[in-house]
Amino acid sequence: MDNYVTGAAIRSLREAKGLTQEELAAHIHVSAKAVSKWETGKGFPDVSLLETLAAALGISVIELLSGWTVRNRNRSANMLRGKLYVCPVCGNVIQALGEAVVSCCGITLPPQEAEETDAEHRIRMEAAEDEYFVSMQHPMTKEHAISLLIAVSDRGLQFVKLYPEENAEARFKISGVRTLYAYCNRHGLFQKEIYGAGRKVLSP
Repeated sequence: MDNYVTGAAIRSLREAKGLTQEELAAHIHVSAKAVSKWETGKGFPDVSLLETLAAALGISVIELLSGWTVRNRNRSANMLRGKLYVCPVCGNVIQALGEAVVSCCGITLPPQEAEETDAEHRIRMEAAEDEYFVSMQHPMTKEHAISLLIAVSDRGLQFVKLYPEENAEARFKISGVRTLYAYCNRHGLFQKEIYGAGRKVLSP
């Protein structure tokens, strides 16, 4: 566990729920003085109380540990507005359609912020029949490599996992693809927006 619930988080979540310290204490069968100590940083709730505390605040335990509530503001589930999370330990890639608290290997992962491609991370693309051939001139060693190429459409994602010593290239079905992403294990996520019909297609 890389973090623990803070007093500021408890207070903020309690107030958002409209509870007094006494009311919260009654919900979780502790004293109001105990809640006050947590909120002023003079103590922490025991781990055995986290599930009950989270339930009283109307959130999940992982939201409680993160200090904020996940709200689904993207009910239309638009893939183009999704978020990508990459675990630096195991390389696992997780995609969420809206806001989420994502953990892997004991680490709470931040959403990746894609940068525009630069000279070192240029994404080349060629159309051939119904596919895009995507390639990059980039080192492919254990220490420095492109580990993932992604094509995003409004209906889904196409992933290609890459490994050191092979070429940084992949083929994707053209249908609906709006944005291409490449993940560099040293420099993070890069994007290439695909232009079409005389207008720029917005990226996530």
